Amino acid sequence: MSIHISAQKGDIAKTVLMPGDPLRAKYIAENYLTSPRLVNQTRNMFMYTGTYLGKPITVGASGMGCPSIGIYSYELYTEYEVDTIIRIGTCGAYTTELGLFDLINVDNACSESTFAKYAWGIEGSLIAHQGPAFTVINQTAAGQGKTVKACNIHSSDIFYRKTMDIPEVAVEHHCLAVEMEAFALFANARHLGKNAATLLTVSDVIPTHKKISADQRETALVPMMELALAAAVKL
Repeated sequence: MSIHISAQKGDIAKTVLMPGDPLRAKYIAENYLTSPRLVNQTRNMFMYTGTYLGKPITVGASGMGCPSIGIYSYELYTEYEVDTIIRIGTCGAYTTELGLFDLINVDNACSESTFAKYAWGIEGSLIAHQGPAFTVINQTAAGQGKTVKACNIHSSDIFYRKTMDIPEVAVEHHCLAVEMEAFALFANARHLGKNAATLLTVSDVIPTHKKISADQRETALVPMMELALAAAVKL
């Protein structure tokens, strides 16, 4: 066990899919994994381990923001010998170059967050995906006939802000969308020599105020979930 995860050694697979929402982890486990076992429920951050097409896979929640995914991904990498984490989540598009339901395979994450600097001494506001998962996701998407857009995204520490202007750091790095976790995940993986990718579904387009409805969310995220699972089998 680690400080924040109550799973036993051996309960966590080498490859972990990490949605933010614990109930999304539960949904994936119950609908896609064979013989899923609940291996962690500390703080209601559900983690399940089962198999998908014969390969052991863990699906576990990260919570929201860099501090939360920073804790869970670090403990998974260091205490449970996880090799690869693929974050699967939603994002808001900064531009109409993206549309609702588009899939993004994150190339680089930028942030104003001090997480990487003060945790690991990593300077700069831009960190790339780590390891082969990014390429495997692209190859798997092509095999499934899915269109995946590779681009930079902004990992913001702030969800609500007084201005709708795109933050300077996101403009500087040509970020097409915003979410809250990839930067910390990539920083941990870079520091520890591990693999990390982030696969996102566009859930809202900020300039047009279009967004996926609550009723659409369950089915809207299925292509992303199925792509992540298929890619995980190859890692």
